[in-house]
Amino acid sequence: MRSRRLAFNAFSYAFLSVGTLFILIPVYLTLAVAMKTREETTKSFFSLPNSLYLDNFASVINKAHFWSIFQNSVLITVVSLLIMLLVIPMVSYAISRNMDRLYYKFVYLLILSGIFVPFQAVMLPIFRHMSSLDLLNQGGLIIMYVTLSFAQGLFLSVGFLKNIPLELDQAAKIDGCGVWLTFTRIIYPLMMPIVATILILNSLWIWNDFQLPLIMLNRSPGMWTLPLFIYNFKSETSFDYSLAFAAFALSMAPITILYAFTQKFIIGGLTEGSIKS
Repeated sequence: MRSRRLAFNAFSYAFLSVGTLFILIPVYLTLAVAMKTREETTKSFFSLPNSLYLDNFASVINKAHFWSIFQNSVLITVVSLLIMLLVIPMVSYAISRNMDRLYYKFVYLLILSGIFVPFQAVMLPIFRHMSSLDLLNQGGLIIMYVTLSFAQGLFLSVGFLKNIPLELDQAAKIDGCGVWLTFTRIIYPLMMPIVATILILNSLWIWNDFQLPLIMLNRSPGMWTLPLFIYNFKSETSFDYSLAFAAFALSMAPITILYAFTQKFIIGGLTEGSIKS
């Protein structure tokens, strides 16, 4: 038994080590190439830079209006998340506390069915519908992000709320709290683990998303997000890998830092939601 456990642990660590390499090698290449001159990159793509050459970052920021594009991504991500974190928990609370009623169960299953629809199947209808409403802009993009996040967010939140005792609602009602006060003062604070999980998962998705901005914003360069900027910038600098990789590094830095400090909440929210109170 002991030998089996040791063998399993050795295999697990080996597997995790290989997985870590698959993650770290692209990160190393991005940072190493971004800090090389064009001549260094041409001479040796995989080697370490001879010095910390930061002019590539300055060139990306100064030549390509990087900060305005960065502000677009921040605006779209923050506004989308604020709306999600307000609307999804409220709808989830209403459904979870009325799941025995046919109407609420139907609404829940209807929204949940969106999980099974691939994005590629709705790309053209989204473009045509948003174009007809004159919403091929940042506002329309925010609406689509909130809409497309609803199925997953509702599924996670309703599952989490099932483990918050109904007696808390009843006690609040006895104390004179209405539905709104019960939700805002008692239920929503208890939902913080799953709210944090929804926040992190959707912030990663929105910040790195390419397909929706390509459909809705590609004709308006002033509204581009960072993935669209990187796509077009890479095409313009196809022979200057140092500049292209500097742009990659700048775009991935904010969301990487956010994930590094908050990734524990993903596991915490999901595991707490799986434990019955």
